[in-house]
Amino acid sequence: MTIRLGPVELHSPVILAPMSGITDAPFRSIVREFGVGMAVSEMVAGNNKLAREQKSVERTRRSTSDSPFVVQLAGCEPNLMAEAARENVGRGAEIIDINMGCPVKKVVNGIGGSALMRDEELATRIIEATVKAVPVPVTLKMRTGWDHDSRNAPNLARIAQDIGIQMVTVHGRTRQQFYNGRADWDFIAEVKDAVDIPVVANGDIVTVEDARGILQRSNADGVMIGRGANGKPWFPNQVSAFLARNERLAEPTLASQRDTLLSHYEALLSYYGIKRGVRIARKHIGWYLAGAGIAKQDFGPVQRLNDPSEVRQALRELYRLRQDRQVAA
Repeated sequence: MTIRLGPVELHSPVILAPMSGITDAPFRSIVREFGVGMAVSEMVAGNNKLAREQKSVERTRRSTSDSPFVVQLAGCEPNLMAEAARENVGRGAEIIDINMGCPVKKVVNGIGGSALMRDEELATRIIEATVKAVPVPVTLKMRTGWDHDSRNAPNLARIAQDIGIQMVTVHGRTRQQFYNGRADWDFIAEVKDAVDIPVVANGDIVTVEDARGILQRSNADGVMIGRGANGKPWFPNQVSAFLARNERLAEPTLASQRDTLLSHYEALLSYYGIKRGVRIARKHIGWYLAGAGIAKQDFGPVQRLNDPSEVRQALRELYRLRQDRQVAA
């Protein structure tokens, strides 16, 4: 199962989804260390002024392991999206991804993200301007439609393919569903039937069986993993092994999970500075610890600590206690 995007060939059909506030350079680096076909940056504004703000520059900063380096853009003005694409290619982006799937109100209210699925004419102009602006592959991420009565993903995918989009990723929910209910894996098959370019399936992939199931039901060429990787940066690699060789990689030992978390913590502090890094790390700490079977009541206080040395000590102690309970059981 190979996905080729222009000169780029993915060694695995498993892709890390763009997630705002999560898939920054430190997280992408850790996921890549375990193994993944491609990791997409956080969504950044396709607006020249906003694109130059500190947060956007941070989101599009390339890590040493980012290859291919993929930047996702969101916006509603064709010319500004084109300019943002050129600017990011100038910074080293090897693939540009257009966001037409984000359901968040502040994006949708600006007629960006999934709101563009309600305006195929504007969506077409954005795709066309972006594709023409850069010499690198351009991909598109979208939902099945705005709501259940207007699931136009197959038609928009055909339009995108004709313009020059080289891959489409479909999250199996409408915008109105946000992240509620179940993703409709079967509907993604309608998008696959509509185009010849690679189609990647996304939504509710939290086990290796989910990954195989979504591929079987959608006939897609690859899978995109989002929330399933939170606190489990090794999960995309487990999916890759299962899809490629039917191999079930064991969960990392608690000691290995602890070391991964501590390494991630240090990377966040280095990337953002102590004050911001401590704050940003809190959600990741919660995901790692919950995934390790540590109760919220036990790790909640750690998320309120501000001294990195105290956080490190508390994390080591929590994992030690968890290991002791595991042995006793």
